[in-house]
Amino acid sequence: MSASKREELVQKALDSFYRGGFHAIGMDRLAKETGVSKTAIYKHFRSKDDLILATLRLRDEQFRNRLMRRIEALADDPRDRLLAIFNALGEWFAEPGFRSCMFIKASSEFQTRGEPIHTMSAEHKHLLARYFEELALAAGATDPGNLARQLLVIKEGAIVLAHLHEPSQVASDAKALAQVAIEAAIQN
Repeated sequence: MSASKREELVQKALDSFYRGGFHAIGMDRLAKETGVSKTAIYKHFRSKDDLILATLRLRDEQFRNRLMRRIEALADDPRDRLLAIFNALGEWFAEPGFRSCMFIKASSEFQTRGEPIHTMSAEHKHLLARYFEELALAAGATDPGNLARQLLVIKEGAIVLAHLHEPSQVASDAKALAQVAIEAAIQN
């Protein structure tokens, strides 16, 4: 399997896992949904967990790049970019294929801390918090790390509730709550 075929397999597996979950999608179903035989899958991935890790790496890259690009496109001012986080999330929530966060799903299916899949999920959230902290620092927050953690909590709660309830209302509520946190953290 060439590198491009491997990348195609990882993307197709990502789509299958995102729709159906990690434990619910067995290797037979994955082979059927991706159009790649189990033998070919196992030539490139020693285990299903290795394939899951590859899909999570790809999802992390795709999600963070997309989120950052949208935030930058939606706002120029550093403070406005903090609120744009929630505009970008609202756009994601409105997509027909929205099914919550792949990393929330992964960490709930692989619950043992220190387990590679759980660790990778936690690292994704850590990288987002670090990005939020950079935005908070640029916006003049007195404690950028604290504001970043608060925005991450709001974001994560919004993702879960958007999956369970009316996404547009959740995005609006999350943005309003973020506004309160931002105003408290940035004194003009």
